[in-house]
Amino acid sequence: MNKSLIAGASLIVLAGSVHAQSSVTLYGLIDAGLTYTNSQITGTGSGGHSNWQMTSGSVQYSRWGLRGAEDLGGGIKAIFTLENGFNVNNGQFSSSNRIFNREAYVGLSSRDFGTLTLGRQTDDMVDFVAPLSMTGTQYGGTHFAHPFDIDNLNDSFQINNSVKYESPVYAGFKFGALYGFSNEAGGFADNRAYSVGMSYAWGPLNFGAGYLHLNSAAGTPGQVNTGGAVTDTTGSSIQALLSPTSVPLGALASRQQTWGGGVSYAIGPAVAGFVYSQTNLTQLFQTGLSTHFQNFEGNVRYALTPAVQLSGAYTYSRAGGSGGSGSPHWNQVSAMADYSFSKRTDLYLQSTWQGLSAGGNSPLGVAWINGVSAPSSTNNQVEATVGVRHRF
Repeated sequence: MNKSLIAGASLIVLAGSVHAQSSVTLYGLIDAGLTYTNSQITGTGSGGHSNWQMTSGSVQYSRWGLRGAEDLGGGIKAIFTLENGFNVNNGQFSSSNRIFNREAYVGLSSRDFGTLTLGRQTDDMVDFVAPLSMTGTQYGGTHFAHPFDIDNLNDSFQINNSVKYESPVYAGFKFGALYGFSNEAGGFADNRAYSVGMSYAWGPLNFGAGYLHLNSAAGTPGQVNTGGAVTDTTGSSIQALLSPTSVPLGALASRQQTWGGGVSYAIGPAVAGFVYSQTNLTQLFQTGLSTHFQNFEGNVRYALTPAVQLSGAYTYSRAGGSGGSGSPHWNQVSAMADYSFSKRTDLYLQSTWQGLSAGGNSPLGVAWINGVSAPSSTNNQVEATVGVRHRF
């Protein structure tokens, strides 16, 4: 009898020990607001109208996810993340054809050797450059993005079929690399992606740089490899302006190259930063035209009190090349004030103005703030949003 009791007690202790070495966490963020826009096109050929609307994710995309880890011993853990984006206005998935559209990966993590993961993941522009841009943080977000989010600093799309490595921090340095497979027999480069990045932190100084390369060898949009690395219908604003059809971003150009870097410096409660990015598009929409976009962003945030955060950004963007006739360029000014009720709940007020200058023959002839549902009928657009965020 005593042996049975001892054995049972041992099993209970062992089960508790095993359970303590693994964990699964449910987490999420809900961002809902009311947005005013001064001018939106309502239909083909129609003029612009002001709009009051409820919006989801004006600063950060609404999401929920599962994150897990199991301690395998020797400083090694098995890890996974499954993350879904959704529209809080109607409860629908933000992507109609996948449950975990934002991230879905599994892998191994070592405190000494870094992390290796496989699945659907963010690229190194998102990981290393976006944290230095206001659009890639909780202090600016969606409406602060550079025109069309062409550099993906607002994480508009993720990479399928990807293998990703991130190093530990060595004397302030960290680096990473990603490769997204095309998964196509006989078409190794047909809709593939690869990316590299690095960061350095030293006291109040932070620096980051990244590079992203996308390939699509399809001759026409209808031939795009839809099982490849990038299959989201994103960059929808530039597609709507430049092409009559909606095609996956992998078909935006036969080759898309994005690189950039940023730096920030903290002085007491203030942080100031600068970010540069450039995106080259070769054979845009398989037309033979090519273009490039450059973005120059200066930003600042200031903790007025422990509960009140002020932030702002100015971005100058320009396009050029045979696909950008008329040499369009954008000026964009964004500002945000945030009040935290607690660590998990805050109220924000933010606004963005965008002005566009373009030649009369440019297809990019109207302003369009990222995250606003339709472009302006003119070369200026203003939005203002009051919203609430809750994290769990």
